[in-house]
Amino acid sequence: MATSFEYSTQALTYDTTRAASPSVLGPLRQALGAPVGDGSLLDVGGGTGNYAAALRDHGWRPVVVDRNAGMLGAAAAKGLAVARADAASLPTAAGSVDAVMLVSMLHHVPDWRVALAEARRVVRPGGVVAVMAYAREHLLAHGIEDYFPETRDHVAVGHQPRRDLLAALPGAEELPVRYDDLVDGSLAALGRRPELVLDPELRRQTSFIELAERERPEELARGLARLASDLEAGIRPQDRGAALREEIGDALVLAWRAPT
Repeated sequence: MATSFEYSTQALTYDTTRAASPSVLGPLRQALGAPVGDGSLLDVGGGTGNYAAALRDHGWRPVVVDRNAGMLGAAAAKGLAVARADAASLPTAAGSVDAVMLVSMLHHVPDWRVALAEARRVVRPGGVVAVMAYAREHLLAHGIEDYFPETRDHVAVGHQPRRDLLAALPGAEELPVRYDDLVDGSLAALGRRPELVLDPELRRQTSFIELAERERPEELARGLARLASDLEAGIRPQDRGAALREEIGDALVLAWRAPT
């Protein structure tokens, strides 16, 4: 199952701006609960392992699963166990791990339903699957993506509507993510302080901006110029989707528990 974004280049510098955000860790830890059993946790699509390392500090025994060798090399350098594998075909026996998490990766996975089915397959009875995702509705809530409409519309196809995510994890608890830090500098987090999007060192570590730079550089230049002009005029982009963002957050975490 190929992903829609290649992280080989980003693996070299990813950790400079994309650490484990407390804004994400709060609902993620709430979703996972305290470690049970032997605390085994698969971090599927876990990249350089920042969230796995943070949860290791809270008693979990994570294994970072990813397709990208560069990302896994960075995770292994943090002392994390790693496995190179596809989210749609996990090399794990059914019902054998206490928890699975998929953090900010489903929008890069064409066969995302298969990936969620695999996560549900490998978790033990009573175990949990925790998913942190940007649903399609969040692209409207952030406001910053409006400056790059062609890229936004292209990216939106890969972002699942909330109802589809909930349908794939029936009975899951939904927890909103609200960014109040910039530790994990996703575009959603930067959008809370949009002047930071004008900093090329910060924005380049987001897949959205890298895609725009590669495929729609003219739109990117126009959008950044418009953003700079709006900010100078006192126009706050984050106000556009404020009501929707208040309702659904900047992202969501879903907690699905396997039947006992």
